[in-house]
Amino acid sequence: MAAAAEALERNTNSSNSPNRSEITRETNPDVLVSKSSSKDRAPTIENTIHEGSTSMTLVKEKAHLYANMMADYGELDDTDQDSPPEFEKFWKATQENPLDFNAWIDLLQFIEHEGHMPSARKAFNAFFIRYPYCYGYWKKYVDLERRSGFCSKAEEVCLQALQMFPLSLDLWIHYITFLRETLNMNLKESTEKIRSAFESATLAAGTDFRSDRLWEMYVNWEKEQGNMKAVTAIYDRLLRIPTQLYSNHFERFKEHVASHPPRKILSTEEFLRLRTQVVSTHTTSKTEEVQDGSLPEDAPPGIDSTTKDFAEQEQKVRELLIAERQVVFQNNEIEVSKRWNFEEAIKRPYFHVKPLDRAQLRNWQSYLDFEIAIDSHERVIVLFERCMIACTLYEDFWCKYTKYMEKLSEEGTRNVFQRACEVHLPRRPNIHLLWATFEEQHGNRQEARRILENLEQLVPGLAMVRLRRASLERRAGNMEAAESLLREAVQYSQGTPLHAFYSIKLARQLLRVQKNLGRARKVLLDAIEKEPENGKLHMNLLELEFSADVRQNEGNILQCINGALSSNLPPEMRKIFSQRRLEFHEDFGTTIQSLLTAYEEHQKLLELSSRKRAAENGDSAESEEKKAKTEDGLAVTHSVMSPSVCATTGISSMPNSMTGDVMNNQNSYNYSAWYQQHYGSYGYPSTWNYNQYYPSS
Repeated sequence: MAAAAEALERNTNSSNSPNRSEITRETNPDVLVSKSSSKDRAPTIENTIHEGSTSMTLVKEKAHLYANMMADYGELDDTDQDSPPEFEKFWKATQENPLDFNAWIDLLQFIEHEGHMPSARKAFNAFFIRYPYCYGYWKKYVDLERRSGFCSKAEEVCLQALQMFPLSLDLWIHYITFLRETLNMNLKESTEKIRSAFESATLAAGTDFRSDRLWEMYVNWEKEQGNMKAVTAIYDRLLRIPTQLYSNHFERFKEHVASHPPRKILSTEEFLRLRTQVVSTHTTSKTEEVQDGSLPEDAPPGIDSTTKDFAEQEQKVRELLIAERQVVFQNNEIEVSKRWNFEEAIKRPYFHVKPLDRAQLRNWQSYLDFEIAIDSHERVIVLFERCMIACTLYEDFWCKYTKYMEKLSEEGTRNVFQRACEVHLPRRPNIHLLWATFEEQHGNRQEARRILENLEQLVPGLAMVRLRRASLERRAGNMEAAESLLREAVQYSQGTPLHAFYSIKLARQLLRVQKNLGRARKVLLDAIEKEPENGKLHMNLLELEFSADVRQNEGNILQCINGALSSNLPPEMRKIFSQRRLEFHEDFGTTIQSLLTAYEEHQKLLELSSRKRAAENGDSAESEEKKAKTEDGLAVTHSVMSPSVCATTGISSMPNSMTGDVMNNQNSYNYSAWYQQHYGSYGYPSTWNYNQYYPSS
C-alpha cells in the first residue's frame, strides 16, 4: 500500500502544473487523500479496501473531487467570447436538460472536432461531473490535450480520471502507455515513475476478474527491464487473485522458472531457503549411498556431491519452487470456479445510460449476495465498486451498497451516499431519504436538513420529501418549523389533489401533537370550503370532532355530518355519513326523536339509492319481482327455524307472524356488516394509498 501511495505521489508531483491536485499520504499511510492546491471545498472522504493481507485504496475520494470540479465549473464564464460560434447552442442544450446524455455527446463531438481547448475543457469537466464512468471520453480528453501540445495537462487529466474512476483497467493502461510514450526512458526517474504507476494500477484495479491484460503488461515491462526477481514477485501476487486467465498465468510462471537460474529470479532469502532444503535432502541421500558402498573409497580427489550435482540441485530448487506455487494455484482455482458462472453472465461491465436487461441485473444481485455470504469484506467492496460502474443508474444497488457499508464504516457509508446522491442519482428520492435518515441517526440533523432541502429544490412537489422535512423538525422539537412547512405545502398545493392531503396532515399535526383542536378544525373547514366534494376531508373532520368529548361536542359532530350529507358527495359516501349519524344518535343521542328522525332519513336515502341503482340497470320490474321472491323465501326460512338455529343466529323462536317484524327491525339496526365494511375506512384509513399524491417522475 505504501508503494501505491508513493507511486501516485511521485506521478502527481512530477507535473509542473500549479493547479494539479496533489496526492499525499496523511497519518494513515494506507489511505490516499487528495488536497486541492487552491482551496478545500469539501471534507476529506477516505475509502480503504483490503485484498487479502494487502491494503488496497481505490484512490477516489470522489466526494471531495466532485465538489472541487463543481466549484471550478461554477466559476466558468458562460459568455466566453472566444468560444466557437456554434458552441453556445450545444452548451445551452446540456444546461437546459443535464440528464440528456445525447445532448452531451453532441457537445463533446463538436468541441473535439473544433479543437478549441478552453471550450473543450469546460465541456469535458462539466460532463464528467455527471458521468465520471465514461472511460472512453476520458481517453478522448487526454488525447485531445496531447494533440494540442499540452502534454503536462494531458497527464493531469489522466490522474484526475484515475482518481475518479480507479477501477478502470482501460484508463490505467492508457495512462501507462502515455507515460512510456512521453517520458525519456534513458532517465532512471522515468523507469521508477512507470513502475510506480504499475504498482498503483495493480493495487487499485488488479483484483478485477478481467485484469489479466494489466498484469501481463506489468510482467512484460519488468522483463524488458531485465528485473526477473520483480517478475517472480508479480507472479506471486497474481497467482493468488481469481482472474479469467488464471491458468495461463501459472503456465507462464512455470516457463519463467524453467528459463532462468533460480538465484536470478528469487529473492536471496527464498533462494537460500529452498537451496537449504534441497541440499539437506541431497546430503542425506549421498550419505546413504556411501554406507551402501556406492561411492568407492578410491574415488578421484576433489569430486564431491555438491560440485558434481550442481545442475541437479538447481532443477530440484525449480521443482520445489513450482510445487509450492502449485498449492497456491489450486486454491485459487477453487475460488475461480466459484465465481466463473457469475463472471460469464456479465455482458456489460462498463457504464452506459441504456438500461441493463433483467438477466444481468439478477446476476449482479446474486453475485453480490454470494460474496456477502462468504463474508470477505475486501472482495465484497471491490465487487460493489465494479457493480456500481455497470449499475450506476439503478437506485436499489446503491441502497444495497450503503446498507452493507453501514456495518463497516460510518465515513465509508457517507462516501457512498455522497457519490450516489450528488453525482449519479441527483433526482432519485429514495436514496436521498435514506441518506437523510443516516445523517439524522448519527446526530447530524443539520446535514439531514441540507440533503432534504437540496432534493426538494431539484425535484419540487414530492410529498414524501416535504413530510420528511416536517417530521425531522418535529423530532427535533421544532414544532413551529414543522407546522410552517406543512402550511406552506397547503398553500402551494391549492388546486391540486395534494391540497387535501397536506391539509389532513397539518390538521393531524395540530390536533395530535400540538393539542389544538380549534386550529385543526379550521384547517379542515378551510380545505372543505375549497373542495366540498372531497370525502376524505369530511371524514377526517368527523374523526376530529369525535376526538373531543362527544357530550359537549354534539353540535359540531352533527354539523359536520349534515354538511357532508348536504354536499355533492357520491351516494355511497353519503350513505356512510348517514349511517354514522344514525349510530351517533343510537350511542350518544339525548332524545329518542332525534334517533327516529335519523333513522327515517337513513331509510329514505337507502330507498333512493336502491331505486336509482335499479333505474340504471334498466330492469326495475324484474328487480322488484326478485326482491319479492327473496323476501318470501326469507320468511319461509324464518318460519321453519328450530329454536337452536334461532339461538345461534340471534333470532328468537316466536310465531311466524312476529318473525317478519323482528327481522325487519333487526335488518334496520344490523350494524355488524357495516362495521366490517366501513369502520376501518373512516378517520385515517389503514390502506391509505399515498402514491396517488406523488407526482410521477
